[in-house]
Amino acid sequence: MKIDKACKEIIVSEEKIIETCKKLGAQISKDYEGEEVTMVGLLNGCNPFFSDLIKYVDLEVVVDYIKASSYHGTTKSSNDVKILKDLDLPVSGKNVIIVDDVIDTGNTLKKIMEIFKVRGAKSVEACVLLYKETGDDTRYHAKYTGLSIPNAFVIGYGLDFQEHYRNLPYIGIISDELVKEEN
Repeated sequence: MKIDKACKEIIVSEEKIIETCKKLGAQISKDYEGEEVTMVGLLNGCNPFFSDLIKYVDLEVVVDYIKASSYHGTTKSSNDVKILKDLDLPVSGKNVIIVDDVIDTGNTLKKIMEIFKVRGAKSVEACVLLYKETGDDTRYHAKYTGLSIPNAFVIGYGLDFQEHYRNLPYIGIISDELVKEEN
């Protein structure tokens, strides 16, 4: 499928994403003023958001990555979180902010936050670009949340469908044709 036909509707423009990164970066800078933060990108979806966000964080920032998955190649979370790549640096005694693209179930973020707390992090928070509105208020809510979106499968700006479409500069709802190809 042609990349420009992958979305049936664009729900977040490139301009809105950058505006949101600036807002989140300013809030993190204010909250951790005078301190160092270790910002941990949750691979692979975080890449565009993470690189744009840290430009607007006016602090000493240490960068690391962790890779986890709960989707395993489908459009539905399995609730089975697997750590696929661990950190390279220790988090003991550090202020840690996990950066992710979207909270769907929140299970992946909760599991990683628990791991970092056990490893002795001074503080652990999360920063996400998107929060899916599912109607389930018991899910984890990140301290730093950019935008609320409808409960739909979205692609673009790091979000993928079977590892494709991460390179779209905007976020859109996946086309029905792509989902039909999966079934």
